[in-house]
Amino acid sequence: MQLGALVPFNDTGGDPATVRDYALGLEALGYDFLEAPDHVLGANLDAQSRAQPVQTIADDMFHDPFVLLGFLAGCTTKLAFSTGVLILPQRQTALVAKQAACLAVLSRERFRLGIGVGWNPIEFVGLNESFTNRGRRSEEQVQVMQALWAQDHVVFKGRYHTIEDAGINPRPPSGRVPVWYGGHHEHTLPRIAKWGDGWMPNAYPPDQSALDIFAELRRLTEAAGRDPASVGIEVWTSCGAGTEADWKAEVAFWKKAGVSHICLTTTFNRRHHTRIAGRTLSDHLAALRRYRDAVADIL
Repeated sequence: MQLGALVPFNDTGGDPATVRDYALGLEALGYDFLEAPDHVLGANLDAQSRAQPVQTIADDMFHDPFVLLGFLAGCTTKLAFSTGVLILPQRQTALVAKQAACLAVLSRERFRLGIGVGWNPIEFVGLNESFTNRGRRSEEQVQVMQALWAQDHVVFKGRYHTIEDAGINPRPPSGRVPVWYGGHHEHTLPRIAKWGDGWMPNAYPPDQSALDIFAELRRLTEAAGRDPASVGIEVWTSCGAGTEADWKAEVAFWKKAGVSHICLTTTFNRRHHTRIAGRTLSDHLAALRRYRDAVADIL
């Protein structure tokens, strides 16, 4: 299994030295990848907007993931990168394909494109994109991107996209960028089975519910004519609660379940994830070291 971590922007800040030192710290500790979240717009939580079901606010800091990971690719040599997740239907498809291809080239193909459909209408309004058809559009978006990565010139006519014998340059040397889906909507698993290289769920604790949904994904993948072993699974975990023995037992559970990637979150505090107590870069790196020391022998 690969072990990575989600970058803790709101605690550590996003100045160049801090994000560089965080990435270099991960690499030095033996982590395999760094994961970056994505939000373009955050709401102004005044008295009126507090009544709305909006969770991303203007005070939350998010670097654009392509800019961030492009910068960090030049600062590191072995660390891989992932978006966790890029809200694909907020963005123009060919542009994302181009950005992802450039990042794949500049990082020497150390990049996975994690995608989701989003949940925050305020961003879609501000970016002039439809919130209501975002899932359906995302299906076609993935097909368009995969064609642009694989082919010199693409002819595509779909419901939402038209490409008239055009292509991107550079393209990833392998002709592909791994596409990993986030989310837990009923349509997510069928989409992964058809087009995905992996799934990034964060809603399931290490119990039978996770085993059941993983089995369903493998069944759907096989029904789609693909090898279930070719589709990875990344789960999120945390080190804000429990002991080293607890962490090790959880990793052992995920390994037996066939999980390929584990992403450690030190700030995420929803569902079964608990954030660490500290807020400084040193606090986060110390937590990362303690966690990896506890689980390294069974990864």
